[in-house]
Amino acid sequence: MFPPLGGTETTPARTVLVLGDSISAAYGIQREQGWVALLEGRIRARNPASRVVNASVSGETTGGGLARLRDALALHTPDIVLIELGGNDALRGYPIARIRDNLTAIASQANAAGAKVVLAGMQIPPNYGPRYTSGFHETFIDVAARNDATLIPFLLDGVATDADLMQPDGIHPTAAAQGRILENVWSVLEPLL
Repeated sequence: MFPPLGGTETTPARTVLVLGDSISAAYGIQREQGWVALLEGRIRARNPASRVVNASVSGETTGGGLARLRDALALHTPDIVLIELGGNDALRGYPIARIRDNLTAIASQANAAGAKVVLAGMQIPPNYGPRYTSGFHETFIDVAARNDATLIPFLLDGVATDADLMQPDGIHPTAAAQGRILENVWSVLEPLL
């Protein structure tokens, strides 16, 4: 006899900590419409004892996330830490080395706490110049490879270039985009659950 699909018999309880910025904090939409809330619903359907902790703050940088991480790890003891940071650093023109160092420190602390790490890759518009744009994109690949992290190649794949899925500011996804973001995350996260 086969276990039911998505049944709790084959899916252990997990705690997923999402350390992100406004994209994960559901900026401009209802929080329950955001991809993190949708993720929690999907995970809890597989195992009601599982939980998703959304430790995302609008405007957050990698430095801010790093400063908050130790307490979040101690409080929630996550099995998986999903890092969705870096976009605000790039929008402020922070040096690539600083972004890389902060993401590396976040991944390292999460690993040391016994959590698996998922890193959400981001991209920025080409008007930042090819060197910065390329360096920013490559940072996520490099940090994931060096820190035993699973990489989501581009969190906003299929969203960022579709004006109908972006809010008027051109930075934040609409409520209609959240399901697509969830699928981008789920394809990478599911095997870890």
